[in-house]
Order: sequence, then C-alpha cells, then structure tokens
Amino acid sequence: MITVQNTVNAPIEKVWEIWTKPEHIQKWNIPSADWYNPYAENDLKVGGKFKFVMAAKNGDGFDFEGIYTKTENFSLIEYRLYDNRTASIRFEIIDGKVRITETFEPQKEDSESMQKEWCQAVIDNFKKYVEANDNTSH
Repeated sequence: MITVQNTVNAPIEKVWEIWTKPEHIQKWNIPSADWYNPYAENDLKVGGKFKFVMAAKNGDGFDFEGIYTKTENFSLIEYRLYDNRTASIRFEIIDGKVRITETFEPQKEDSESMQKEWCQAVIDNFKKYVEANDNTSH
C-alpha cells in the first residue's frame, strides 16, 4: 500500500466540498501545471461511481474511475477502481485543520515511488487550491 498525507488549513466542510464536487475536482486534481482535468463526475454514495479524466497537455492521459464502497461524511471515503485495486481517504480534524490521509494499492505498470510522488503532488495541489479559495461556501 502507498500512503500520502497533507494538512489543510480550512474547515472540514470546505475541505469535504472541494474534495467531492466535480466543479472543484477539475481544478485541483492534477499533479502539475502540464496536466489538466477536462471531465469529472462524482456520485459520492456506496455503489456510486466516479470518473476523472486526467489529461496531459502533451496528449497523454487516462481515466481514473471506480465505485465507492464506503462513505462517512466529513470522515472517510473508500473505493474500488475498475482494476479491483482499493483505496481509502481519511479526513481528521486536528487543531482546527484537516489532515487528509490517502492510502491505495499501487498498480503494477509504474514504480511505487513514481505513484507516491504523483499522488503526493495531487494532494499538495489540493491543499494549495483549498487554502487559496476563500470564497467557497461553508
């Protein structure tokens, strides 16, 4: 399993909304400026599906999609990807900030260190987006 983590200086309601709403996912769900997210759908409930299209400006890309297996508002999201790998994202309130811990099974095609770096870059981008986005509803 691979684990990445970050702490976001924002209320849990805001963190949760930005993590789960497609219009926000499209803006933060990238590892670097040479990637973009042209499409996101997210039905956050047990049995609900999600699909995020990850596209590189050089033409590379892939769909990241799966089904939610467990959700607890403001606390936990678990899912299974279409290749049967599983993952969880835990949200914990610590001293008024939100610690996000994402754990997932690596895929076989790429090195674990590359996958960890990619996911850490995405979660770092999420933190930057949330903390810069003060006008989001709470």
